[in-house]
Amino acid sequence: MQFWEDIRYALRQFAKSPGFTVTAVLTLALGIGATTSIFTLVHAVLLKSLPVVKPEDLYRVGDRENCCVNGGMQDNWSLFSYEQYREFRDHTPGFAELAAFQSGRDLVGARRVGSNKPAESFKSEYVSGNYFATFGIPAYAGRTLTLQDDVKGAPPAAMMSFRTWQQKFGQDPTVVGAGFMVNGNAFTVVGITPPGFYGDRIEGNPPTFFFPLSVEPVVSPTRALMNEPSLDWLDLIGRVRPGANIQGMASQLQLELRQFLLSPLSKVEERDKPLVAKQTLHLSHGGNGVQMMRDAYQDGLRLLMWISAFVLLIACANIANLMLVRAITRQQQTSIQSALGASRARLMRQAFTESVVLAAIGGIAGIGFAYLGTRLILHLAFQKSFVPIGASPSWTVLGFAFAVSLLTGVLFGVAPAWMTARANPVEALRGANRSTGKASGWGQKSLVIIQAGLSLVLLCAAGLLTRSLSNLESQDFGFKTANRYILHIDPQMAGYKPEQLEALYRQLHENILAIPGIQKVSFSLYSPMEGNNWGEGVFIAGEPAPPPGTPDHGASWVRISPGYFDTVGTRIVKGRAITDQDTPTTLTVAVVNRYFEKKYFKDGQAIGKHFSDDLKHPGVFEIVGVTEDTNYWEPNSKMRPMYFLAQGQSAHNPDPRYLQFENVSSYLSSIEILTRGQVPGLEQQLRRAASQINPDLAVIDFQSFADQVQGNFTQQTMIAKLTSLFGLLALVLASIGLYGVTAYSVERRTSEIGIRMALGADRSSVLRLVLRGAFLQVAIGLALGIPVTILGGQAMANQLFGVKPYDPAILVITTIVLGIAAFIASVIPARRASTVEPMQALRTE
Repeated sequence: MQFWEDIRYALRQFAKSPGFTVTAVLTLALGIGATTSIFTLVHAVLLKSLPVVKPEDLYRVGDRENCCVNGGMQDNWSLFSYEQYREFRDHTPGFAELAAFQSGRDLVGARRVGSNKPAESFKSEYVSGNYFATFGIPAYAGRTLTLQDDVKGAPPAAMMSFRTWQQKFGQDPTVVGAGFMVNGNAFTVVGITPPGFYGDRIEGNPPTFFFPLSVEPVVSPTRALMNEPSLDWLDLIGRVRPGANIQGMASQLQLELRQFLLSPLSKVEERDKPLVAKQTLHLSHGGNGVQMMRDAYQDGLRLLMWISAFVLLIACANIANLMLVRAITRQQQTSIQSALGASRARLMRQAFTESVVLAAIGGIAGIGFAYLGTRLILHLAFQKSFVPIGASPSWTVLGFAFAVSLLTGVLFGVAPAWMTARANPVEALRGANRSTGKASGWGQKSLVIIQAGLSLVLLCAAGLLTRSLSNLESQDFGFKTANRYILHIDPQMAGYKPEQLEALYRQLHENILAIPGIQKVSFSLYSPMEGNNWGEGVFIAGEPAPPPGTPDHGASWVRISPGYFDTVGTRIVKGRAITDQDTPTTLTVAVVNRYFEKKYFKDGQAIGKHFSDDLKHPGVFEIVGVTEDTNYWEPNSKMRPMYFLAQGQSAHNPDPRYLQFENVSSYLSSIEILTRGQVPGLEQQLRRAASQINPDLAVIDFQSFADQVQGNFTQQTMIAKLTSLFGLLALVLASIGLYGVTAYSVERRTSEIGIRMALGADRSSVLRLVLRGAFLQVAIGLALGIPVTILGGQAMANQLFGVKPYDPAILVITTIVLGIAAFIASVIPARRASTVEPMQALRTE
C-alpha cells in the first residue's frame, strides 16, 4: 500500500509542476526513444531468431556467409553442391532433418495461366522438399512443398509468399491450385506461406516463389546447377536430434566432405588434391538463419547503439539537473517532513519513487518516439526495398524500453535522493539554502561538464562520418553517371536460348536507339556497382602456374557489347576497345584494367599479351586494350584486377562445364543507355521497345546510373545522418542543461550580485562573472571530452574512408559549434543577471 501511495503522491507533485513535467518527460522520451529505435533494428538484425519451431535445435553446416555459386576449394566450407547435400543428409544420423536451399536468389518471369497480362519478374528460391518441415512451418493455405515434390519428374509445384498473395492477388483463394507459367513452364501453386515467414534470412524483398530443388534445371536449363556436382550453391540447415554430439557431427561431416572431394564425382583436378586435407567444416547455430544482413550491418548498428546510449546519458544528466533543482527548492518542505518524524529512508524512497515514475512516463512517451525513429531508420537503411522488420515494438523491444526507463530512473534519481537524505531540518528552517559561495551547485555543474564532453564526442563522430561519406561519394569511380540509365532484363524468363541471343540484342539495340534522345546503347553481363561480381583465376601465357591454393591470383570479369566503354564513360588508356569487328569468328580478345596490367605483367605492358582462365587452355585471350581502373563493387572496395570479354566470342574450350559456363555468361542482363539530356517518358518507351519484341520479355527494373551508384551508400548515409541527428539532439540537450544551471545559479546568487553591484561592480563585470562560470564548465567538459573523442575515433575507424580517426579540423569546428551553443545558452541568464537592480536584489529572500 505504501508503494502505491508514493506513486500517487509523485503524480500529484508532477501535476502541480506541468512545466517541469513536460520538459522532463520530453527529454526522457527523446533519449529513450532514440535508444529503443536503434535497439529495434539491432534486435531484428543481430539477435532475433527465425520465426520457426524450436530455433535452438537448428544448426547450420558452415560458420561463414558466402554467395552465390562457387567452384573449387573454399578452405572453410559453407556452400555445397546438391551431391554433397545428399551425402550429408543420408549419412549423418545426428540430423533429424537436413534442409538445403539456394544461397543466392533468381528472378523468374511468371504469369497466371489464362491471363493476358505479360509476365512479371519475381524473386524466387529453390529449396529442398523437407525445407518447410525442417523449420516446422505449416502452410497458411493449401499445403507446403514435400519430399514427393522434390523428385525428378514430379508435377512442377511451387509455394507463394503471403505478401505476394495479398498484394498481387488480393488473397484470392483460387490462387491455391492455380497454374502459373514460370519462364515458359507450367507450375501449380500448392500453398501460401504464413504471414510472418519470409524465408531463411532477413533480406530486402524476400522471395515470392519457393520451388523444389529438382525443378532448377527446368526453370534455368542453361545453368542447371543441380546437374553439376563441382559447383557449390546451397546453404544447409538441419534440426539435430536430442542429445546429439555437435562436435562429433562436425568431425563426421568434415570427413565426408574430404572423401567427396577425393572422389571422381567432385571433379577436383589432380594438382588441387593436396589441398583436400586442409579443407575444414564447422557447425554453427542456425536459429538465426543465414546472416548476410548481420555481417553487412553489425558494425554500423553497434556504433549507433553506443551513440544513442550517449544521447540517453546526456538526457539523464539533464533530468538529474532538473531533479536536483527541484530537490533544492523543496529542501525546506523536506526538512519540515523530517522534523515531523519522517525518516531519511522514507524520504529517500519517496525521492526514488518520483524518479522512477517520471522515467516510466518518459519511457511510455519514448515508445512513440521509438516507433517514429524506427520508421525513419528503416527508410534510410533500405530505401524502397521491403524488409520484414516492423516499426511496431515487439515484446522484446517493450521489455528493453522498460528496462532502460528503470535504469534511467535510478541514474538520475541518485543525486536528488542523496540530497534529500542529507537535509538538515534546523539549517533548512533557518534559510540556510541561501547561497553565495562558489562551491554551491557542484553536482549540477559536474553534470553539465559530462554533457559537454559527451556532446563533443557525438559531434565529432558526426563530423567524421559525414566527411567519410563525402569522400566516398566524391571518388573517381572510373565511369560517368550524367545522362546515363540502367535497364535490367533477363531473356531466360522469356524462354530465349543462347543461340537466339545475338538476334535479340541486335533488335533491342535498334528499337532503343530509335527512341528520340537516345545517343548510345550497350549490353553487359552486369554494370558497375549493381551488386554483382563474376571472378575467375588468371593464368598468364609463358609463365609458370601459381601453386595450388595461391590466394588472390584471379580477376573479376564481365562480358560486354561493342560501345560499352563509351556508354558508361570509361576511358581506354592504351590500345583499343571491343568493337563490332570482334565477332565469334575472329581472334578472342580481352580488355583489361590498369590494375590487371600492373599486377600480372612486370614490364607494365599488357597489349598483345595472352592469358587464360583455365590452366589446360593457356593464352586463349589476347589483350587489345587497357582501361582506367573502374570500381564495379562497393564504394570502399580496394581496386581489383579486371578484364572484359566480347559479346558472342568463345574460348573454344571443349569441357562441358566450361561450355555451360559460357552459355550462362552470354545472357547480358544489363542495358546501359546514354541520352542527350532529359527524355520524357523514357521508362515507358523502353518497356514498349522490349514488349514489341516479345511480350514476355519483362523489364526487371529501370533507374538512372546515378541512382544505382547512390544505392551503394545507403548504410553510410543512414549512419552519418543518424549520428548527425543524435549529435544535434545532444547539443540541444547540453545547451538546455547549461542554460538551466546558469539560470538557477543566477537566481540563487541574486543577493550576491546585488551586493557586488552596490559595491561598484558594473553590468559588464557581472556579465563576465556569469559567462566565466558557464564557460569554465564547458572548458572542463571539452578537456575531458577530447581524449574520449580520439578514442572514439579509433573505435569507429572501420566505418571511416579517407579520413583519420583524429581529424584536427573536425575537432576545431565541433569545438567552435559547441562554444557558440554554450554562449547562446549562457548569455540569456547572464544578461538577466546584469540587469538586476541592487536595491531589489538586496531585498531578495
